[in-house]
Amino acid sequence: MNRPVRKAVFPAAGLGTRFLPATKSQPKEMLPLVDKPIIQYGVEEALESGIENIIIVTGRGKTAIEDHFDVSFELENLLESRGKTCELELVRRVSELIHVSYIRQKEALGLGHAVLVTKELVADEPFAVVLADDVILGSRPCLRQLLDVYQHTGRSVMAVMEVPKDETSRYGVIAAEPVDYNRASDRLFRVLDMVEKPLAGKAPSNLAIIGRYILTPEIFVALAETAPGSMGEIQLTDGIRHLREQQPVYAYRFEGTRYDAGDRLGFLKATVELALRREDLGADFRSYLKSLEL
Repeated sequence: MNRPVRKAVFPAAGLGTRFLPATKSQPKEMLPLVDKPIIQYGVEEALESGIENIIIVTGRGKTAIEDHFDVSFELENLLESRGKTCELELVRRVSELIHVSYIRQKEALGLGHAVLVTKELVADEPFAVVLADDVILGSRPCLRQLLDVYQHTGRSVMAVMEVPKDETSRYGVIAAEPVDYNRASDRLFRVLDMVEKPLAGKAPSNLAIIGRYILTPEIFVALAETAPGSMGEIQLTDGIRHLREQQPVYAYRFEGTRYDAGDRLGFLKATVELALRREDLGADFRSYLKSLEL
């Protein structure tokens, strides 16, 4: 029986420069998709997947994230005194969702470094990594799909999706061989290598790495032994490549739709689709979109 995954790491120390000037004074992770901040979608995905212990890696100017997941006595008292029970329930639900810890990444030294600084909090157990910029919608949480693969293999696994060949330069791309899983041979892969942002026509496949991972604790040794790249950053993909030399690493082509909410166009697409899915907004919003003369 493989050890259970109880913790999820959320790297959130980036500066969010693609959303300037909106992110000059607020964290990118707190930008709202309809009426919830980006990071809350990832936290709720973790919760729906059975993970309640959240570790958020922050940096300077990220206190709004801590405030969001904390209890707000003044706001709750105000809502209660005005009889706004629905709003009160929403606010309380946020603070009651999870058990959350915070740790600072004092320097922006890469995604791998952000994961490495959580070593003492994670301890010697497998854990998830969630990049909140990747908002994934589907009937079954992406993270839950990866957890099932981990229970099957006992090894690290990362989410991948198919991308057009002319877009491989935007992603980390895997070279892999298919593995039979759940009577299918086109979703689970054993990773042979990873290439960061290969030029079009040079990629080993069209399977791109997306921001969901289940990692065994040996990743911390691998990251500690990984040399910084040209920008002085420790990349998570380099650490996983090093880990693969010691034990198998898998990739799973998840079921669902992914939006890059760290990109302005992806953020807009996610906003529209999330609004259309809402029971309280979807019908009116759809009518509005149809009425536009574009």
